[in-house]
Amino acid sequence: MSAYIVFIKEREHDGAAMATYSAAAGPSLGGHNAKPLAYYGGIETLEGPDAQGCVIVEFPTMEEAKAWYQSDAYQAARAHRFAGADYRVFITAGL
Repeated sequence: MSAYIVFIKEREHDGAAMATYSAAAGPSLGGHNAKPLAYYGGIETLEGPDAQGCVIVEFPTMEEAKAWYQSDAYQAARAHRFAGADYRVFITAGL
């Protein structure tokens, strides 16, 4: 069953840290069976607080999504995201 990691950027506070994160996060997908579906396109908030950005990445399974998220390459990138912005991140199972 497919799985989706959803990143919702709530507030950015360090553009330089986010630039470093962006430069490292994309390449960290290399070697993983991942398909980016949305990457900071236009957002129209219908309910809840406004988001500054959203990324959705599809994986074949929850296990593969977790393997990428927990990979050394992504964990190194994630440190810069933590320094640069507040996000809500979750994995959800597809149908």
